[in-house]
Amino acid sequence: MKKTILAAASTILLLAGCAQKSEMDKFVDDLLSKMTIEEKIGQLNLHAAAGFISALKVTEEDENVKMLRAGQLGGLYGTSDVSYLTDIQKVALESGHGIPLIFGLDVIHGHETVMPIPLAMSTSWNMQLIEDATRIAAKEASAQGINWVFSPMVDIARDARWGRIAEGGGEDPYLGGEIAKAYVYGYQGRDGEYSDNDVLACVKHYALYGAAEAGRDYNTVNLGRQEILNGYMNPYKAAAQAGAGSYMSSFNEFEGIPATMNSYLMDDLLRKSWGFDGFIVSDATAVMEEVAHGIGDLQEVSARSLKAGLDMDMNSDGFVGTLKKSLDEGKVSKADIDRACRRILEAKYKLGLFEDPFKYLKPERNSTDVYTKENRDFSRKVAQECQVLLKNDGVLPLKKNAKIAVVGPLANDGSSMAGTWTMSSHAAESVTILQGIKDAVTNPANVSYAEGSWLFLDKELEENVKYGMIKTFMPDVPTPPLHTVPLERLISEAVSKARAADVVVACVGEIPAMNGEGSSRADISIPDAEVELLKALKATGKPIVLVLTTGRPLTLVWEDENMNAILNTWSEGSEAGHAIADVLFGDVNPSAKLTTSFPRMVGQLPLYYNHKNTGRPHPDYAPYKKFTSCYIDVVNAPLYPFGYGLSYTTFEYGEPKLSASEMSLDGNVKVSVDVKNTGSMDGKEIVQLYIHDIYATSTRPVKELKGFQKVDIKAGETKTVEFTLTSEDLSYYNHDLQWVCESGDFEIMVGPNSRDTKAVTLTVK
Repeated sequence: MKKTILAAASTILLLAGCAQKSEMDKFVDDLLSKMTIEEKIGQLNLHAAAGFISALKVTEEDENVKMLRAGQLGGLYGTSDVSYLTDIQKVALESGHGIPLIFGLDVIHGHETVMPIPLAMSTSWNMQLIEDATRIAAKEASAQGINWVFSPMVDIARDARWGRIAEGGGEDPYLGGEIAKAYVYGYQGRDGEYSDNDVLACVKHYALYGAAEAGRDYNTVNLGRQEILNGYMNPYKAAAQAGAGSYMSSFNEFEGIPATMNSYLMDDLLRKSWGFDGFIVSDATAVMEEVAHGIGDLQEVSARSLKAGLDMDMNSDGFVGTLKKSLDEGKVSKADIDRACRRILEAKYKLGLFEDPFKYLKPERNSTDVYTKENRDFSRKVAQECQVLLKNDGVLPLKKNAKIAVVGPLANDGSSMAGTWTMSSHAAESVTILQGIKDAVTNPANVSYAEGSWLFLDKELEENVKYGMIKTFMPDVPTPPLHTVPLERLISEAVSKARAADVVVACVGEIPAMNGEGSSRADISIPDAEVELLKALKATGKPIVLVLTTGRPLTLVWEDENMNAILNTWSEGSEAGHAIADVLFGDVNPSAKLTTSFPRMVGQLPLYYNHKNTGRPHPDYAPYKKFTSCYIDVVNAPLYPFGYGLSYTTFEYGEPKLSASEMSLDGNVKVSVDVKNTGSMDGKEIVQLYIHDIYATSTRPVKELKGFQKVDIKAGETKTVEFTLTSEDLSYYNHDLQWVCESGDFEIMVGPNSRDTKAVTLTVK
């Protein structure tokens, strides 16, 4: 009798579930029932637009049209030409069951209006600013036919040698999670509905790409599950919780299995544990690259990738070329193919493409929504909050009536202001530092300029850096000659301008080609020819402000000792020069703080603040001591720690206070601290909260960020900043991979950065 009742209850629940099937489910069910297996596999295939360079394979135009007419394409990426996309969408609607294509693009930091690179935006610690900047990118991309963006990049990176550190949010998993959510909300909105201005986010690179050994792109990742869950995975999880519509698998392996066929990552964690219900696309040619990992031939790796949870194959033609054979041979099932196809169709349904395939193909929007003055003005506002003042002996802010020598190869280079990974047709129009300074001063005639130096002393190295893409994909295309003017002449001209000036603004660092994909550096110092320029400028005795353009932390020990001020501006986007001038002249008080530790030497890498102690710990700033965990030739500490950044004013922190000295596992405690602006200028301070679990069943980091607030404080004003801690904030994944908060004592630390904190003890019972 009991079994009969249970069976009846199960039947009722099953029928109720069927009755509640959504309109999307019914639509997709009906469409799937009409599609052939070949058409379903075709939906799992993604190609680049003709001529677009994103991988080792470059697609030809007639190849795309031919495959589309055969029902072998589900999407296209790599162009925002609305006319072309309209034509190709018409071909899609004439083919098979008239299923529209999804159109993707790398919209990494703005679209036509370029925002600061993601690493720069992370240093604002301003989540609303990041969300708003991303909303503009979504609006512009959607106005040019794009409904799917390959962003955000949320990989935690602790090794500055890795070029793609420029595309992420830094080294901390908590901050990275907050940033990931801001990006997803900016692209997709917060209501779950896709308006004409919303686009589908694609979270990348899933997973752990930022932990590539030796900072070398595409390299192996060697981490354990407890380490990744505590130190790396939170941004991916946070993006899923924010409703991200798609993920992109990464090139690296994890636990001996390439990420693109790793069922633990894609199925166990992302789908089953975190509840992600969108689709997963491979990175460009990642499926075919699994063959090089030594896993199997193209048919084998394609079948294993599908069964592990990959839904769409980007540019490998592995799915479309082999899955039918694998189905016939029993290596994959019809259910595997249907499951992946359903996810692609659902994404198109959610975007509204079945209702209106041309929803995002409205050419009139290009003149009203793209690269507008309003958008560029906002880019300037973002850039104002993304410059980290690393040193200042009082030379900043500059006086607008001073005689200023602006020198260096990056002083008058708009493209370098745009930074890596931008598809903007306006990138070269980005406001240069020279132009920004001239527009800000009382008399532009007081501003002189000299190029100053080459990039590298080694001509071949400079050619490889500047023209690497051309040499790889267009070897027959001639490139402009380099080093045509002797370095001595360039430096001599710069020195002459410096001697005639009151102050020198030296604009050096990295060009965009030195960051991003395939741009790992073993030497992360300022390029040597630029250093020769800095040394010559130093010899003039003039005060020097180093304006640093970069996409990664650099080793700056000599510069810190010899420059009067260092303003790390990263690559600031369309309005870079104006925003940099705003800070240089004090119209804007710098407030950005580092989200990555800056090493003293490359040999310290990987370097990150939330490291663990050893059995023989060594104080970060203590000199060498035998038989402790330290270096003979350098202190353990970074040159500039995580969370660090100066202001034109000063802030004084009081002692942190707890609302109670003890907390139950189901309770909460408020942490408060008084912060006083002790300077003469209004400013913004990023107040940071860290914890340390003193004794735990597994070893824990010396510090972990668990909260932050960016607070406006007027000169002379004191503000009380308050945080609330719960057991969730004190929890971690233990050795058994259980999420636990353990009783005991915790250090609760508050301060302006990860180094200069004040602590109080909290007991959890």
